[in-house]
Formats: sequence, structure tokens, C-alpha cells
Amino acid sequence: MIRDCRSKEWYPGKKDEPVKGKEAKTEEVKNDKESIPAQIPLTKKQKKKRVLYLKKSEQSASIFTMVKGIMDPIPTLVDSGSSKNFLDLKFAQEHNIPLTKLVNPRTVIAIDGKEIPDKIKHRATLEVEVERWTFDVTFFVMDLGDTDMILGLEWLQEADPDINWKTLEISWKKKPITAKAGKELPIIPEEFLEFLDVFSEELFKKLPEHRPFDCNIDFKEDAELPKPAKVYPLSPIESRTIKEFIDQELADGKIQPSKSPIASPCFFVKKKDGSLRLVTDYRKINNITIPDQFPMPLQVELVDQVKNAKIYSKLDLRWGFNNIRIKEGDEWKTAFRTAYGIYEYLVMPFGLKNAPAVLQRMMNHIFRHLLGATVVVYMDDILIFSEKEEEHAEHVREVLRILRENNLYAKLAKCEFFVKRVIFLGLVITPEGISMEEEKIKAITEWNAPRKIKEVQAFLGFVNFYRRFIADFSKVARPLHDLTKKETKFKWSQECQEAFEEIKKRVCENPVLIHPDPDKPFILETDASGVAIGAILSQRGEDGYLHPIAYLSKSYNDAQRNYDTANKELLAIVESLKHWRIYLEGTIQPITVFTDHRNLERWKNAETFNQRHARWHMELASFNFEIHYRPGKMSTKPDALSRRHDHADIPNPEQIMIALEKFKGFKANLELDIISMIRESLLEDESLTTLISSTQNKEDLPPSIKKQYNKYEWKEDLLWYEGRIVIPENKEVKLAILEMHHDNPIAGHQGQARTLELISRQYYWPAMKAQVNRFVESCEICQRSKGHKQFAPLKPLPIPRKPWEDIAYDFIVKLPESQGMDSILVVIDRFSRQAHFIPCLESTNAEGVADLFIKEVWKLHGLPKTTVSDRGPTFNSQFLKALYAKLGIDPKFSTAFHPETDGMTERTNQWLEGFLRSFCNYRQDDWARWLPIAEFCHNNQINSATGKTAFKTVYGIHPRWDLIDLEFNAPNAADMAESMQEIWDEVIASMEFHRSKEDAPKHEYKIGDKVWLVSQNVTTRRPSKKLDSKKLGPFVISEKISSHAYRLDLLKTMKSYNVFHINLLAPFTEDKDFHRRQARPPPILTEEGEEQYEVDHVVAWEQRKNGLYYQIRWKGYDPIEDIMERAEKIAELPQIMKDLLKRHPKAPLPKNYKQSKKGYKRLLQLQLYQLSYQSTKLA
Repeated sequence: MIRDCRSKEWYPGKKDEPVKGKEAKTEEVKNDKESIPAQIPLTKKQKKKRVLYLKKSEQSASIFTMVKGIMDPIPTLVDSGSSKNFLDLKFAQEHNIPLTKLVNPRTVIAIDGKEIPDKIKHRATLEVEVERWTFDVTFFVMDLGDTDMILGLEWLQEADPDINWKTLEISWKKKPITAKAGKELPIIPEEFLEFLDVFSEELFKKLPEHRPFDCNIDFKEDAELPKPAKVYPLSPIESRTIKEFIDQELADGKIQPSKSPIASPCFFVKKKDGSLRLVTDYRKINNITIPDQFPMPLQVELVDQVKNAKIYSKLDLRWGFNNIRIKEGDEWKTAFRTAYGIYEYLVMPFGLKNAPAVLQRMMNHIFRHLLGATVVVYMDDILIFSEKEEEHAEHVREVLRILRENNLYAKLAKCEFFVKRVIFLGLVITPEGISMEEEKIKAITEWNAPRKIKEVQAFLGFVNFYRRFIADFSKVARPLHDLTKKETKFKWSQECQEAFEEIKKRVCENPVLIHPDPDKPFILETDASGVAIGAILSQRGEDGYLHPIAYLSKSYNDAQRNYDTANKELLAIVESLKHWRIYLEGTIQPITVFTDHRNLERWKNAETFNQRHARWHMELASFNFEIHYRPGKMSTKPDALSRRHDHADIPNPEQIMIALEKFKGFKANLELDIISMIRESLLEDESLTTLISSTQNKEDLPPSIKKQYNKYEWKEDLLWYEGRIVIPENKEVKLAILEMHHDNPIAGHQGQARTLELISRQYYWPAMKAQVNRFVESCEICQRSKGHKQFAPLKPLPIPRKPWEDIAYDFIVKLPESQGMDSILVVIDRFSRQAHFIPCLESTNAEGVADLFIKEVWKLHGLPKTTVSDRGPTFNSQFLKALYAKLGIDPKFSTAFHPETDGMTERTNQWLEGFLRSFCNYRQDDWARWLPIAEFCHNNQINSATGKTAFKTVYGIHPRWDLIDLEFNAPNAADMAESMQEIWDEVIASMEFHRSKEDAPKHEYKIGDKVWLVSQNVTTRRPSKKLDSKKLGPFVISEKISSHAYRLDLLKTMKSYNVFHINLLAPFTEDKDFHRRQARPPPILTEEGEEQYEVDHVVAWEQRKNGLYYQIRWKGYDPIEDIMERAEKIAELPQIMKDLLKRHPKAPLPKNYKQSKKGYKRLLQLQLYQLSYQSTKLA
């Protein structure tokens, strides 16, 4: 279909019928990072704004395209006047297309030359098919009105089609497209046109007949049937998708309604193209199923069968498992439960334990006369090979005839015909033979030459494991060993390069590398670094030593680089098993998988999992493997592969050592390049233009003016003021800096002064203090987690004179168990305020405390002169007294019931508990993992009494903790010594000044104010009160009873009187300036153990067979967390129903609504499995 932009009329094209249409706007993109085409001159004004202008197109074509993951063809405008490719926002949302947020939103110029107010904020990359050619196309996403997709000049230049401007036809007749631009879909050769039906998608949809190869599911004798699964709540998109799936499968006859008592749970996982795939979790069914021992083909067999072939064709069976029926009478065992009912499969679904063996048995049988002669089959992959090219066509026809006779269908897009080189199951097959050698040794052969001593050491450490197999290893490696000697300057010579290449060559040859033996167990060693995964597949050789079979080293893609450490380690296992599938799938003996991440040992048997893990569980269902923990120091072989320096050239965030889901308050994106943002924003801030220009050309200024710019510098494309980077007037940049220096766990949600000091070390902008104070004051996590301020006179001890001469001890006890510990030993230096947080057991005796002190404190700081400790049985024991006397330490014990003497450790304990409350998980069983970060954070913060950080006081410098890597001035040794003495003098003076403090004035409230309720009198079911939220709410004040008592509008399910003393209230500060996304409000755990969430409002509704459902939005949660709930339940919430009728007067109502007379607002209570599901989606 062709459109002439001049006449705005439609003309019939080559294939399509005329349709009425509406002209779409042609948009341009402002993109300051891309070059401007030379043939399009710009005005000075345009250049200043950096807008990309292109002339309007004279003609445009409308064609139909196909997008991977979307079934229907899409009317697409091909417009040479559009500089970029565009996708309609509504279309993207309706089809669940994954969008990538742009760091810098782009401005759009319409065809009339005016800027469109709404900027482009997202882009998407899709696989688009045009006239049998496929392209990876990047689109900018915006509102396009009635147009779904625009292919602009960018695509035209890449695809380079032939355009007939007279007939307005697009084709590719002149030349093939390069691999970069697109790839042509396979065409059926003329020799096989009679078998077009074998490639039909429509015929495949028919229900296959019962055969002798039907999948039977036999349960183990006396096996207990699993309990029925619960229905997971679904988002509206998922709800629509599962309904479409059910309707389609019912129409095709591949599922049927079921009354099975053991329906398995199902949910959706997102495929790479953004579409959703229904997954049924058959793990409980698989656990009681008798395994089918039918053997899977082995690599050694395949090598022997095709060794003399000269030409090949490859066929891929369409949806292999679905070609086999479930044995009659066993269908109930495949049942799955949905909100629309219970259904069972009539065909073999994905995820059953015996599915691979059942399919292989059928394929082996129907091709039994050809196997080994002209055909090799591995499940749904069919390889046809011939020794004589003239015979090959007949061999292929024979295979197609067998497929037709058995009503099996091939997927044309994955087929190849008459090729001399084919990749089959990861094996490269050519007339010269079958090989995986290139892949097996690729991780070694692509290892680039080291660039520094550490990289030489890493390489030698790796190859050292195989030195016993390499003759004269020491002699060959001598030039490399010489480089690692002390005081040897690094210089990579030709001799080093030759030694490096020779070692790589020998590592990849026999007797180091061996061939796999299917009768021996496999060992898989994996590791993941911040930039790549590494793995080694091994077996024990005849000599009894472990020999490598193959190596793997693979960089992450963009999405994988964002995984947390646990997911990266798990990804290494998944990718390794899939990569070596030909060796490892269906082994009789279990594969031993070694990882240095202990938590993965229990992954296979986990009861709950997120969508990514669910997909991996399904993909690895046919592998027999066991995951074993092995400390990182014992995993240096795969560790070296995952840390090859050439992988490090790929930009990626710093490796995160704690799972991302634990960073509840960490909104800053670690990928964000703040320095790049600052550089870009500096050029856009007109208020800094004169300052930057004058600073850059300071030498040309008159002396009187030059003096005004003495404190400014321009270096590394940044503006500096007194050694700090000047921040331009850009809200996004400031917000990113504020979040990184406050919300980041390493920053630790500090108070106003400490956050300001942390930012001030490197950045400067006017009115920074006021903005920091407002940002910290409005942080909900801080308000919820920090304790209520208590006021009592302090009785400080004498001021120490040096670091770590006078120390204080205390315990935080009765915590939930974490890493086998239930308490924390807090040790603090009273001079510098430097602290160490040591996990321990409450039952630790005096001797154990002494051991901890020696291991964690004494080795760093030596012995103190005096200690201050609590008068408990631990510190007051005879053992410690004798130990202190022997070491010359004079203990001073706190006054009974008045710990002001030791107020320092009390305050430190309160701070540490507040930190852990901010970051530990809901079960509170991961606090021990947070202690190193808490300790760093504590020692890196300004102390109000000393005026310095502990690091600065003890070491004279601040440690590097953020992502910025710029050069700063470093003092010499003499200056450092003088500086340290000045620091200590300042600390002593500051502590003398802060020996006493005044009480803070009480806060007065008025009706309607939001306040926090101190949680000391509210009981929850969380394991530890110490790590529970210090405040609940916020709640609204409904009445002022007196100057010291207020009535709050509490939740009705909270079993508490609603009048509270003013000491139990704290003011709530709203975020009015920054509009950052606040943390989701945590659920309230009732005395019955149920978790409660508050419904915000009803978004939409849907009439189903079993009644009316409302789509509800949770208060404080995003639209993606919406779920469909029965309207009868929502009818019990009068305020929500009132709001619904106010928003939508004609909304359908449930039958029980008029019967609901309760006048208070209730919470909709969800069972724990629903919370688990929501947590899954958040992960």
C-alpha cells in the first residue's frame, strides 16, 4: 500500500487492497550525540540548539511488516522525511514491548518546524520482517496517533531497498542485503516444492492423533499426590494473554477443561522479544514421576555417523513436544490452574521430566531406517547428510515424506538446505569432519596479551593448574615469570609474546585437553565476575588427574550486566549447561557443579522463585546436576576466565556484592555515568557560559578580572571550584548525586550534616545545604527507620588523646539468626569514633570474646590502655579481668542502669540498628551480610563531636567509595605527618566543645497533620523488634485531645487505642521538591500473621465467566503491580466503592454492594502466597 504525501490519498500497491488512511506526522529527533548529515545545511540558530533537521519527504510508502512476538501484520509508514524510526507508545504498551529509558530525553520537530511539547523518553529494539527480510531496528517511542510504526531515513539507509518512484513499490531486486542490515528468510528449493504442506503453520495447529509413542506419566508407587496449587494474581496484560492462550488452545483442541485434583501452578515469563510465554511448574509432578531411561544421542556417535558426508541440510521440528499426545487417561496429571479455571493438556507440554526421552524415542522410531545412513536426529533437530551431492535431494525428500506421513511439521525459518557447513547442536560440521574445538578453546585463544603485572599473574595462575601436563613448562614460561619479580618494571617484549602464545597453544592440545567420556562423571566449575562468566568442563583422565574438556568465557549482554552477584553466578551455571548440552543433557551420573556462591546449593529445591529463575528451572529440567559450594579461593581457574582483562573493556557497573532486592532504599542507578551527565549539562546551562569561557581563557583576561576566577579551574571537560566539581542547574544530575550520597547503602541513609559533608567532598552548587536538608528530611526510609529522639543529660568520660588508646565495647543481642550468628559485638575507639561490627553468638563466653578481640581489633590497632564496657556477665567475668590485668588494661564499668557513661556505644548501637532496619530483608535473616558495609559507612561519616570522619582521623585521608575515578591532589609524606597532628588537635578541641547538649524543643501538631507513630507499643510478627521499623504510618491526626495527646486515624485492623502521647509521635515530612520515587510502604503484619496492603482505587473491571473482577491499584505501588480481584471483596471497602462511582458513575457493581453497610475503611487482606507472588514480580 502506497501513500502520496502531497495528495494525502491512498493507491493500491503491488499486493495489498486499498484502505482508507489518515496522514501521520513526520517527526525529527534532536540528538546532540549524532552527526548531522553534510548535505543538510543548518542555520546558526539551529546549530546552537543542536536540532537535527531533514527536509520533508515528497513521497512515502505504507507497507505491512511483521514484528517478532506479535502475530498480526502491522501497517507501517515508510517515510524518507523522518530522520529516525518511530513506534507508537500506545501500541508498545498494548503489545508489552520492553522499553529502554533514555538518559537524555529527546526533542521532536514536527513537519511544520515546531517543537512538540512532549519529549521522547524511551526507545525499543525490535526484530522486524519486511518482504522476507529481517532487520534489528531501533525505534524512538512516542504518541503517533493512528500510525503504529514509522520506518524513517535511518532504516532506508541501512536496508537500502530498491524504490520504484513511478509505481511506488519497494523491493530488493538489485542486490542482497548485508548481514548487518538483515537476513533473508529461507526459501524452499524447487526440488521440495511438493512438500510445502510440511512447512505449514496452519496444519500444525491440528490436534495430533494418538500413537504408540504417546507420553505416559507413571507415578512412583505409594507416591503422595501434591496438593492443588493456588492461583497467582495476574496483571491485566497477563490476564488478557492467558485468556487468549486458553481460547486459542481450546479452539485448536490441544487443551480441555479439567477436574484434576493436582493442578500445577502456572505463570508467565517474558521472552527475549518481550512477548509472554506461559510456564507450568511441573516440579512436584516430576518429583513423583518414574524416569524414562531412553538414552539420548552422544557426541561420539554423531561424529562417527557423518564423518564421510560432503553436503548437509537441516530441519527443525515445529514445537517438537506438542507433536506428541498425552497417553489417554494421563491427561489429568498435566492440569494447570488459572483464574479462568483448570485445564489439562492433550499434547505433551514443555516442562515434563520425561518429555525429551519420549520425543527422542518417537524420532528414532520413524527414522529408524535412515539413522546413521543419511540422518542424525537429536529430539526436534534433524540433520540430513550425503556423501554424494547428486543423492542429497532424494535423501531430503525421503525425510520430508516421513514427516508428512507422521503429520509432523518443520519451521522454515530454522531450516537450511544444500550447505557445506552446518552448526548442529553446537557442533561445527563440515566435509573435513565434526569439530567443537574452536568453541572449546575459544576462551583461551582469544585471551589478549597482558597489559600489566596483575594480568600476567592471573594468566600464570590459570595455566599453573595444567603445568604437570606441559613439558618444560617452567622453561617456556620463564619470560613471564621474570615480569612478576619485585622491582621489575613491566615491559612486554617479543620474547614475552612468544612465550604467551606458546603456552596458550600447549594448553589447548593433548595431553591437557581430553575428549569427553560419557561413562565418567562430569565436573563443571563456574564463576562470574562483574564483566563476564567463566567455566571449565572437566573429567578425570586415565592418570587420575582432572583434565579440561572445554573452556568458556563469555561477556554479559546489557541486561545481564545489571544482574546482582547471585544471579550472575547462577547465570554462569545455566549458560555453561546450555553451552555444553551435547555432553551434559540426560547423563546417568549427576554432573557436579562447583560455585563459590553458597546460597545456590539450595536453588534446585527452592519453593518460591522469580520469573527469571522459573525460566531457568524449565530450561534445565533435562539436566541431572548437583550444585556444590566451593570457596572462591579454590575456584581460581574459572575465576581467571571470567576476569580476562579484554572483557573489562566493556562498560559495566561496579560489581554489587549484595542482591539488588536488598537495596530497598537505593534508587540511584549504578550504571548512571554521573560525570558524563555533568559534562553534557554544563554545556546546556546558559548561566555558566560566561564563567566557563572566562575560566578556559583565564590567561587572556585583565589582572583585575582574572582575580575573580582564581578559585575556578577547567580540566577534564569539567568546571572545578576550590577542588570540587561545579554542578550545573539540572534537576536530574542533582537528584542522581543526592540519591547516590544518601540512599546508597554505602552512604547509609545518613542525616543532613553527614550527607552534606559526603557530597561536599567532591561537588559544589549554590544553595546546596538547603537542598540536601530538604532531601534528607523528606526521605521516608529515614523517617520510618530512625529512632525517636530521647532527651537525657550526658555524663561523658575524659577525652582520649590518640586513636585506639581508649575503647568501648557493647553487645547487640537477641537478633534473628544470620549466617549462624545472633548477636553483634560493637567495638569503638573513643577518640576517632572508628568502630568495628563483629557478628557473634549471644552465648559467647569470656574466652570467646577475647578471641574475637584479638582476631578483629588487636591485629589492626594493638592493645588499648583503657576500656569501657557494660556490666554484664560477659565483660565482668573473671577471665576478662585476669586478661586485662595481665595486659595492663584498666577496666571501667558503666554505672548500673545509667549507661550515659558509655553513651558513645549506646548511640552507635542505635545507629547500627537503624542502618540494618533500612536495608535488611523482611525476614531479617541477612543482617550479618550488611555489617561490612555498615562499618564502612559508619567510619566514613562525619562525627558531630569530632568534626571529622573516623577514616580521616585515623589515616588522614578519605577512602574512595563511589564510581567516580578522577585525579585529585595527594599530600606528600611530610605534609601528611603535619596534617595528622593538626587533625588530632582539632578533634580534641571539638570533643571538648561538644561535652554537653541541650534538649530539642517539642513539636506541636494540628488536626490534619501526618505523623509517624513510634512502634514501641505495637506488636508485629517480625522476628526481631530491634530490626523492625521504628515508626509506623504515616497517619493523619483526627483530634487534639490536649497539648500532650492526639487521636490518630488508624487502620481498623490495628488492635490499639487511637490516642497517643506526643512523645510517641514524630512529624512526617513529604517530598515536595524532588518527586523521587519513595519506597513502597511495607505491609502491616497483624497478630494473626496476615500481611495487609491498602487498596488505593479501582482502575478497571472485567466480566468473566465466574463473575465480575476489578483491577485494583495498591497504595504506594506502580501500575505493574495491579491485580484482578473479585468485585465482591472490593464491595466490602465502602470508601473505595464510593471513589469508584465518583470516577466511573456507570461502572458495573457486584451484587453484594448494597448489602455492605460497614462505615469504615478496611484493608483487603492477602494470603502469604500473594505476597510471595508480588515479591517475585518485584525481583
